[in-house]
Amino acid sequence: MQAMMRLTLAGAALLSSTAWAAEAPIQPKVMLITMFAPEAQNWIDRLELKQEIRVPGLSAEYPSIRCNTQQVCLLTTGMGQTNAAASTLALALSPKFDLRKSYFLIAGIAGISPKHGTIGTAAWAHYLVEFGTQWEIDSRDAPSSWPTGYLGINTKGPNEKPPLDYKTEVFELNPKLQAKAFALSHKVELSESKESAAWRLKYPAAPANQPPVVTRCDTLAGNTWFSGTRLSERAEVWTKLLTDNKGEYCTTQQEDNSTYEALLRASREGLVDVQRLAVVRAGSDFDRPEPGGSEVDNLLKYADQGGFVPALENLYRAGNPLVQNILKHWSAWENGVPQS
Repeated sequence: MQAMMRLTLAGAALLSSTAWAAEAPIQPKVMLITMFAPEAQNWIDRLELKQEIRVPGLSAEYPSIRCNTQQVCLLTTGMGQTNAAASTLALALSPKFDLRKSYFLIAGIAGISPKHGTIGTAAWAHYLVEFGTQWEIDSRDAPSSWPTGYLGINTKGPNEKPPLDYKTEVFELNPKLQAKAFALSHKVELSESKESAAWRLKYPAAPANQPPVVTRCDTLAGNTWFSGTRLSERAEVWTKLLTDNKGEYCTTQQEDNSTYEALLRASREGLVDVQRLAVVRAGSDFDRPEPGGSEVDNLLKYADQGGFVPALENLYRAGNPLVQNILKHWSAWENGVPQS
């Protein structure tokens, strides 16, 4: 009897395995990447991402990819660098998906520099810069000429470019895709709340005190959620150093270099095309206070700025034109970013 049961179970397992292997992998035209549930919800609701596909290795909090009938899917990685890298690579390695022609859109909220935007601004990135890969000493122990305690690893001072030994410090996205995404979205009307509209008026100059628009500037990643004038100024300097003065820091978040590295490794194996990745970040709060404002309150009371809900809405408003254009004109997009 036991032998018969073992044979029955083995046969059932074989049939199940054969059926699963014979099932054709899903081929998304667009794979959206969000980091936590609020970023995902507008996409789920408005694009009717009703199909759920469980993928081994995803976050326990977000164990499934969601898709619709138009071949748009969504990954929610979980917040922070570790979750972003692990979940993205798990998806890229999954036999349930064929991602070789998929376009990827990272859409997440961020801190925003008042020099390049305001609460609700949606910014398409060209460069992804890692802020956490630096040397640091307590700023109280730093030389008086140093504005902070940060400097590049294996350098002698804060204004020296490091040797980039980690190979993940800076990435350049496909400029053709960034330009196309911006062209499709730059006239979109963005939203703001009563609170965010009032808060931006505390800043004396544009674009901080103007209504939010879609723009182009670069994004900085790091697990440490920083805030304040000095650290934000360090972010500006660091971005310039790592991009040879080509980049312009404007948004701060945690995950994007990690997500890119996971896709890059998959791209080297022919599983995805990392040149099909676009990144849009929407400002949910300022990275520094208004002149004379409290540096501490800018961090501890960031929610008072009223930017969370508008930023989530604006991710959809800025990102969806690209998604819809890819779907509508797939024959033009299938083999790469179209010229016009």
